[in-house]
Amino acid sequence: MKVFCLGGAGRICREAVLDLVQHTEFEQITIGDYNVEEAERVAAELNDPRVNVVQVNVRDHDATVRQMRGYDIVMDGTTITLNGLSTACIAEAGCHGINLNGFGEEDRSHEGFVEHGRTCLPGFGMTPGVTQMMAMHAANQLDDVHDVRVSHGSYRPIAFSKSIAETTTYEYDPQLPGRIVYENGEFIQVPPFARPREIKLPEPYGTAVQYIIPHAETRTLARALQSKGVRLIEVRGTWPQQNMRLVRALYEYGFMRNDAIRVGDAEIGIMDAIGSYLCDAPEGSQTELYGYALHVEVTGVKDGISRRHTLTHTHPSSDGSVPGWEALRAYTRNVGIPLAIATELIATGQTLCAGRPGIVTPEEAFEPSAIFDQLRKRGIHIHETIENL
Repeated sequence: MKVFCLGGAGRICREAVLDLVQHTEFEQITIGDYNVEEAERVAAELNDPRVNVVQVNVRDHDATVRQMRGYDIVMDGTTITLNGLSTACIAEAGCHGINLNGFGEEDRSHEGFVEHGRTCLPGFGMTPGVTQMMAMHAANQLDDVHDVRVSHGSYRPIAFSKSIAETTTYEYDPQLPGRIVYENGEFIQVPPFARPREIKLPEPYGTAVQYIIPHAETRTLARALQSKGVRLIEVRGTWPQQNMRLVRALYEYGFMRNDAIRVGDAEIGIMDAIGSYLCDAPEGSQTELYGYALHVEVTGVKDGISRRHTLTHTHPSSDGSVPGWEALRAYTRNVGIPLAIATELIATGQTLCAGRPGIVTPEEAFEPSAIFDQLRKRGIHIHETIENL
């Protein structure tokens, strides 16, 4: 088997490449990145004969398709704004595909994957991805599902890379149509900082107020749980509190609209300028607490009794006590490892949707226990408590 790791030199995707090297039987692992110098550095660190490097530019569609042809799967680590372009290349090249984001641009390529008999799974990291597995694990134990509340804490600097800075601008765009909740059969659009709710995450993260965010889980879980009568689905998230304070202030003063401003002879979006500053400033690349924390709460009925399932996740500490999980890597490994696990399962046909090509969701692709078992082998654990209400 051969895997093409698009954007594989990025800070998150390189962790997925490392996991492929350590835990899979792929015969060729190609790092395809626009920044070929950085890709060469990643390959040198991996020091594995299966790894090679090519320079790729997904804006050059025909060339990218030619480079991808012959691979079993493309593991796509590109940014949100490139996912429509990258997925179109993957579909035409006749490969399976998977990416981290799943914001919907991939759907246009559905027929291309069907034509080639291939599967594409948009949005499989910690969230979206593992969060859907946690929600389905709980829902599968209930006769009826009433409420699903997905929450996460993403503890990383606000702009340790340009793609992460871009994510901040995207998720808090006041006009973003994908910031929705599912309520009584309808998708309802909400503004940034809507529906504040205190969420208690596992230590060392603790309790913080979280707000609705635009994530794929709202739509995918609504479809997956329709037969169980789900009434409410909300997805929330938080970053370190200093990040949240900054974003809140930028939103209140209108910066998040990213209005165009003129600087000298150049015109630039104001948030693009702020993002560029943060990428270069120490405040944008440092934070006190690193890592990831998930919290998924599902309420419903089993045998006539109302129940609440609460699932959380933990991982090795970022304090340096576990090699490979120091500081920022406690965040990037949490995101990259699930991507690598799902990549191998799709490539080897270990999915619930094997033989059904096209765009699929995490709920359609995997049995939750298959993902949990693989995470456990990497030191990432899912915890569950069940209460009668």
